[in-house]
Amino acid sequence: MNEIIIGHVSEFPERRGRVVRLGELELALFKQSDGTVAAIENRCPHKGGKLSEGIVCGSHVYCPLHDWKISLNDGLVQAPDDGCVQTFPVFIDERDNVVLQIELKESKVS
Repeated sequence: MNEIIIGHVSEFPERRGRVVRLGELELALFKQSDGTVAAIENRCPHKGGKLSEGIVCGSHVYCPLHDWKISLNDGLVQAPDDGCVQTFPVFIDERDNVVLQIELKESKVS
C-alpha cells in the first residue's frame, strides 16, 4: 500500500471537491465538516459526471449532472438509484498532511 501526501489539510476547502490524478485514475477529495477527508473515484456511475463539482451535504456528494446522491464513506449510490464508486482510505498525519493510501505501480500525483 502506497501512502501519498496530497497536501496540507488547510489547502482543502470544506465541502468542496479537489481533483487528484494518479496516472489514469482521477479522484475527488472532500474535506467534510468534521475535519476528515474522503477520497472517491471522480466519476458518477450513471453518466460519468465529475463528482468533484458536486454539492456536499453531510457525508454525501450529489452528482452535478443528475443529482445522484453518493456516500463519501462507502461510495454507495443512495436509493432510489443504485450503483457505487470506489473509495480510498485517507488520513491526516501528525503534521496535518492529507495522506492517501492506495495501491499503485507508480505514484505520480498531479
